Amino acid sequence: MAWRGCSRLGAQLRRGPGWPQVLGRRRIVSCIDPSTGLTEEQKEFQKVAFDFAAKEMAPHMAEWDEKEIFPVETMRKAAQLGFGGIYVKPDVGGSGLSRLDTSVIFEALSTGCTSTTAYLSIHNMCAWMIDTFGNEEQRHKFCPSLCSMEKLASYCLTEPGSGSDAASLITSAKRKGDTYVLNGSKAFISGGGDTDVYVVMCRTGGSGPKGISCLVLEKGTPGLSFGKKERKVGWNSQPTRAVIFEDCAVPVANRLGAEGQGFGIAMKGLNGGRINIASCSLGAAHASVLLAQDHLTIRKQFGESLASNQYLQFRLAEMATRLVAARLMVRNAAQALQEEREDAIALCAMAKLFATDECFTICNQALQMHGGYGYLKDYAVQQFMRDIRVHQILEGTNEVMRMIVARSLLQE
Repeated sequence: MAWRGCSRLGAQLRRGPGWPQVLGRRRIVSCIDPSTGLTEEQKEFQKVAFDFAAKEMAPHMAEWDEKEIFPVETMRKAAQLGFGGIYVKPDVGGSGLSRLDTSVIFEALSTGCTSTTAYLSIHNMCAWMIDTFGNEEQRHKFCPSLCSMEKLASYCLTEPGSGSDAASLITSAKRKGDTYVLNGSKAFISGGGDTDVYVVMCRTGGSGPKGISCLVLEKGTPGLSFGKKERKVGWNSQPTRAVIFEDCAVPVANRLGAEGQGFGIAMKGLNGGRINIASCSLGAAHASVLLAQDHLTIRKQFGESLASNQYLQFRLAEMATRLVAARLMVRNAAQALQEEREDAIALCAMAKLFATDECFTICNQALQMHGGYGYLKDYAVQQFMRDIRVHQILEGTNEVMRMIVARSLLQE
């Protein structure tokens, strides 16, 4: 089903536009215009992403959530536009765009379906890791089918006993000749069971981060299995399962980098992943501001529209201010990461912390402005709020982001 829109039939309300129509016309108040400061080229692919979100994602967003549909064919359509390997090099099928370009695209796509865009961001991160840390044989073996999204990827770091303390992971990979034999399990894996390529962090050496290596596994490998599909508050358009390894033999040729480099590879992937997920939060928040704006204009109480209430005007202004501030932080961090600046890691953590916290506040406030209607699943605002709540947890919890920033400051 498509969203009914910002208002329901009732004595006090007239029918408002559906969310796909609100997004499709992209009525943007100038002060929150997401194209501000972009080059003409960036504005062009931003428009492509907005149009795709409005036509291919927003009309199905509620159904994907309700029926827990993993929209593979829609994502493959996105890949035809270059969104399957946005910052992967062109010689293996990628678009070769910058981190800032990528942020702009994910923000726009997220207005159509945050959950689906978040999976796209994880898939892109995996493809980039293989492109960046793989040898030529690995790059040409895996990246073309990932960039076309003929094959889908999952990132496997978290374990049942190691979340924020990722360096304590215990999934083991014992080398036997030309293969590694994996035993252990990974938890909360986006796409798990439905995807084709698994980028796995495992222990090939001693304790701590220096004992971790990175292997690429393919679905169908003997000994690779999956847990039950998790039931989640949001992110329902992408499956989440445990990934289980039982005497799972993987060729040594599938190792990215040298033994012991896996943790560094994982963290470098996550620096970009934090920008990506923050960008998805921006899209949800931008959409929620537009929905709140429409609802305040349409809804009447005490004989006048809610838009004439100064308290709600001030709250809307605060939401817009938080959105623009978060966007600027994310884009600044994306630029720092692209330039490989020394402060990039801390800036990525700052941006992820600030944007995901502030954008959740924006979505939650937009729901509050809708009153009881905002709590109904007929209204898009509640799904944006549910889908971005997890952004404060994954790609490194926001508590860990604070640790990274503090460590950076105290080591100066």
